[in-house]
Amino acid sequence: MQERDSFNSQFGLTIAVIASAVGLGNIWRFPYLVGENGGAAFILIYLIFILLIGIPLVVAEITVGRRIKQNAVATFRKLGVDSFLSKAGYLQVIVSFTILSFYCVVGGWAIFYFYKSITFSLNNLSSTELQELFVNFAGSPVDPIVSVLIFMLITALIVLGGIKNGIEKSSKILMPVFFGLIVVLMIRTLTLEGAYEGIEFLIKPDFSKIDSSVILIALGQTLFSLSIGCGILTYGSYMRKQDNIIKSTKWVVFSDTMIALFAVLAIIPAVFVFGFEPTEGPGLVFIVLPEIFAQIIGGSFLQILFFFSLIIAAVTSAICMLETMVTYAIEEWKISRKTATIFSTVITTTIGCFCSLSFNENSSFIFFDKTLFDIMSDGSSNILLPLSAAAVALLIGWKMKKVDVIDEISNSGTIKNHIISFCLFLLKYVVPFAMLIVLLSGLLF
Repeated sequence: MQERDSFNSQFGLTIAVIASAVGLGNIWRFPYLVGENGGAAFILIYLIFILLIGIPLVVAEITVGRRIKQNAVATFRKLGVDSFLSKAGYLQVIVSFTILSFYCVVGGWAIFYFYKSITFSLNNLSSTELQELFVNFAGSPVDPIVSVLIFMLITALIVLGGIKNGIEKSSKILMPVFFGLIVVLMIRTLTLEGAYEGIEFLIKPDFSKIDSSVILIALGQTLFSLSIGCGILTYGSYMRKQDNIIKSTKWVVFSDTMIALFAVLAIIPAVFVFGFEPTEGPGLVFIVLPEIFAQIIGGSFLQILFFFSLIIAAVTSAICMLETMVTYAIEEWKISRKTATIFSTVITTTIGCFCSLSFNENSSFIFFDKTLFDIMSDGSSNILLPLSAAAVALLIGWKMKKVDVIDEISNSGTIKNHIISFCLFLLKYVVPFAMLIVLLSGLLF
């Protein structure tokens, strides 16, 4: 059993958690959800959930992770002893595996479109041709699988490097590059003639678009965007005892939220400028944006930047999910990092390939009128994520002694912060109730 690794600094931990949170949820999912669900009104509700649900859950995950400094299963086993929570750590491993199994498919799409952009193969294609390209690619029995394999290979190589030399180093390089790319894209979009209509859509709330389903979508996006329940606990277990949990949480949540908003500002105004509907859905990034880039001066270059940033976002989140599985295998099965990484990568990639094949028109991977991709995506977002998040909230809000929680967050009383008490109140009463609502809606509807 090798000596346990750790992050070199608080900045290293913070940038790694930011990297895990900033993913396809910000760049691919959030813009189309904003477009489908009322623009500014959806954003406002999302921001409320970030404050009331996101912040306390990030604090909770890092806290319980650092308290025990072991994998998620061992953490719940030790902190949740003599209760049903003692087995809840398996949820984190299962959620990470489930999400990564379909996440790698979309990551593979990003790689394919990056290749197409650098070969200028997307230039001058009509809407119909772009639609056909996406459908033909996604439905191919070979190309998407090759893309999945490349995506998972990149992810595995970084995880093989360990915490300091793999995850921390890659995050310090990739996140600044990613942030710079998104800012460049946002500025270019906002300077387009006619961009104001899209900006207005994002700053003037239309609450008539909001109903219970939209509220639940915003709540679910909060969990998905921040990688709640599928990795932050594991990263927290590698955090040094002298580092400030509240400070890291503030930077993580602020950065993740800002990048999500930047992504919306980089995409939605352009959609309005060129006469598309903001309700284009999941195909917005892969079908609509290439046509928009083709109509912008310097669009070919911007398109390359966009799909490269999409790959970075996908990889940095995938690293966190794979690391959760790897850390569990290393510590529970007593195997090396190399063996754990290879095993975890192989089983995840295998299921990812089957998820990819579910887009083939002749696919047999259809269950109850849903593809395997849909089952993994819906099951993780609507059931497993809220279950995992609720388990963390219950563990820290009801099972652990309050004095132990405060001791951990405050670094044995050396850090004074008024947010601590408020977070504990939310984790004890508000978060479990919110997760119950999301879970019930996922099971019943």
